[in-house]
Amino acid sequence: MQWLAMLTMLIDHVGLVFFPDQEVWRIIGRIAFPIYAYALVQGHRYTSSRPKYMFRLGVIAAISQIPYQLALDPRGLNVVVTLLAGAIVLYLLERSESQLLSWMLVLAACVVMDSLPFDYGAYGLLLILIFRYAHVNWLVPLHLFLNLLFWFLNNWEIQMWSVIPTAILAYGPQIWRRLEAMRVNPWIWRTFYPLHLVVIALLRVL
Repeated sequence: MQWLAMLTMLIDHVGLVFFPDQEVWRIIGRIAFPIYAYALVQGHRYTSSRPKYMFRLGVIAAISQIPYQLALDPRGLNVVVTLLAGAIVLYLLERSESQLLSWMLVLAACVVMDSLPFDYGAYGLLLILIFRYAHVNWLVPLHLFLNLLFWFLNNWEIQMWSVIPTAILAYGPQIWRRLEAMRVNPWIWRTFYPLHLVVIALLRVL
């Protein structure tokens, strides 16, 4: 699963930078973010220390920001910032004793993430919440509804392809368990994002 996420993210970014007119790169790249969102939820759920988990995400986000701006988006925030925001919202929701405050927190976070240049914005947070709180039978319908909503709002037609990994997660447990068994060394998993951005940025400059 982790290898698939890294590979499809790399394909997405290579296509975005070097082959912007070839949509197939971006279609393949739609596989990556749902896997990262799912991995975030699992990491948040099973980590021995959530503050330390969020701290590690913050370090990766900080290290990745300049390479991200040089390689992909000079004014945007990298996707690990989005994942960190998702982890913070999950952390706060678990400590909230009021449903009203919980809904207000999610709404406020969505507004902030869509107002500031977060990668994936509110969409990213809502997908994380789907993976955290939805029953497995509802993962695909809710993800599909989310994609349709943002297709309507932001013209994100290509994002429809991102339902594929969610469908495998929901309806192909045997395949997913085999993918989960192919675990990546933690240091490779944590450093791949900033390192691949550095390489793309250097290639772009050269």
